[in-house]
Amino acid sequence: MKPKSMTFIEHWKELRKRLIWCALFFALALVAGMGLAIPVIRHLTEIGPVRDMSLNAFSPWDAIRIYMQVAVYVAFFLSIPFILYQVWRFVMPGLHENERKATAMYIPFAAVMLILGAAFGFFVVFPGAFRFAGLLTESMGLVETFGLAQFVSFFLNIMVPVSLLFELPVVVLFLTKLRILNPMRLAKYRRHAILLLLIVSALVTPPDLISALIVFAPMMLLYELSIMLSRVVYRRQVEADKAWEAEYGER
Repeated sequence: MKPKSMTFIEHWKELRKRLIWCALFFALALVAGMGLAIPVIRHLTEIGPVRDMSLNAFSPWDAIRIYMQVAVYVAFFLSIPFILYQVWRFVMPGLHENERKATAMYIPFAAVMLILGAAFGFFVVFPGAFRFAGLLTESMGLVETFGLAQFVSFFLNIMVPVSLLFELPVVVLFLTKLRILNPMRLAKYRRHAILLLLIVSALVTPPDLISALIVFAPMMLLYELSIMLSRVVYRRQVEADKAWEAEYGER
C-alpha cells in the first residue's frame, strides 16, 4: 500500500485529533494516578535506604503537593505507550505497508525499555546516590532530617531522566525509519554524544566520578546499540530503494 497524500489542513486536523486523544487518556491516567499515589508514596518510604528513617512534612502543603506530583508522574508513565501509539497513528499515512508493520513494533519496545530504565534507576542509581548523600552528610557532622517533599523530589529527579534515557534506541530507530537519522550521522556525532551523556550522567547522580560512570556506561552502550539497530534499518531501506529503482526506475 502506497503512502497516503494529505494536505496541510488534513495534517493539522489529524494532529489535533491525536492531541485530544492524548489529553483525554492522560486525564483518565491521572485519575488512576491519584488512586495509586498514596500506595506509591508509602512504598517509597519503606524501601531500603529510608526504611529506618522518619520522613517529615515541613508545611501543610507538602502532603498535597507530593500527592499531586506523584499522581502526575504515574499518569505520565501510564500514558507513554498510548502517546507513542498516537504518534505512530499520526505518521502512519506517510508510511508504506511494510514500514507501518515495522514501526508498530516500537510501541511494545518502548514500553519494555521504559521499564528497564525505571528498574536501573530504582535498583542501581537511586540507592547509590542516596548512600553517597548520606555518607557526605555524616562526614560533615550533620543530622539527617528528611522532609517528604525533598525526598520524593530527589527520587523523581533521578528516576525520570534515567528512565527516559533508556528510550534512546527507540527514538533512534523511529527517526531512522523516517529517514531523519542514519548510522553514518550517529557515528559522526559520537564524540558529541559522549560529552552530552557524560553531562547528563553527572546531573542525575551525586558529584562523584564512580556514580557518574555507573550511569554513563549503560547510556553509552545504549547509544552504540542505537547505531547498530539504525544500521540494520538503514541497510534494509537501501535494499528496498534499489529494488524499487530496478523495477520502476528512480523515485
